[in-house]
Amino acid sequence: MKHVFVIEPDAFSGQQWRMDGLLDTIGQYFRTQEKPDFTTVVSKFPREAVGPIQKQVVEAEGDTVRVYAVGGDGVLFDCLNAIVGQSNMELAVMPHGVNSFIRSFGDGKADAFKDIASVTSAPVIPTDVIAVGNTYAISGCAVGFSPAVAMKIGDIGESKIARGLGRFAIRLRRFFTGLSFIFDRNMITRQYKILIDDKDYSGNYSLVSIVNGPHFGRKKMGLPEVKLDDGFLDVILLKSASMLTTLINFRKFSRGKLPSGCVRVKAKKVEMRSDKPMWIQTDSEYLMDTNITFEVLPGAVQVVAIDNLTYQEY
Repeated sequence: MKHVFVIEPDAFSGQQWRMDGLLDTIGQYFRTQEKPDFTTVVSKFPREAVGPIQKQVVEAEGDTVRVYAVGGDGVLFDCLNAIVGQSNMELAVMPHGVNSFIRSFGDGKADAFKDIASVTSAPVIPTDVIAVGNTYAISGCAVGFSPAVAMKIGDIGESKIARGLGRFAIRLRRFFTGLSFIFDRNMITRQYKILIDDKDYSGNYSLVSIVNGPHFGRKKMGLPEVKLDDGFLDVILLKSASMLTTLINFRKFSRGKLPSGCVRVKAKKVEMRSDKPMWIQTDSEYLMDTNITFEVLPGAVQVVAIDNLTYQEY
């Protein structure tokens, strides 16, 4: 087996010594192995690691390649998109920084997945994936209010002015940005044409969430009874309502509760269209499009599960 560690520097909060320590630990561990076949890839930008990972697949010549996403949801997204469809690839998650996916194994398990000896020798479990156009997501996707705010906040956070003012200014701008969208009737009453497994659910919604796992979007819990290996997606459609009701409903949903005035459906495939570009989130990546399809791919990726853990229901 070949081991490929893909490391996201931003996940270490600018503390280079922590990342250097991890690299030393990896090297020391494999020096004690009989066949130390491993490599490390540092991924500084989104999608940067996809090419190097796929190169490792070619060089492995059919041997199993275990890819380790070392960092948060961003590097996990890149690793996932590099290996889906490759039968000899396995995905291991070593959480550092913000990592929502790891909570699918249960709360308090994250540190155990950082142990090199455990994560290199653990078995794998088949895990569902969401196909979104020509990309893939593992935790969940969303269309509407929430991605719109996140995309706007991302632009604010990347601006030179915001970096100069500091975190407090960014948080303040984030609050007022979210508030401005709440008062934008065009945003919270958006009309969508929606087919869920060929059944029509078209209507006005503030948010449409397509969930594969119980945790999606940083610390936000998705919903109870959602598992990553049941062969289904959970679709939650938050109906358009007044500004105050929309704010209350979104707050409930972000805490893992199902608000009143919404629809929940088990699905294999979701097709969405809109006259204007939709704000779309796929795991940690954002895009805009007028036509998008979400489809579950049962057992499409083999995910490392230490101590024979399974995905938890909440």
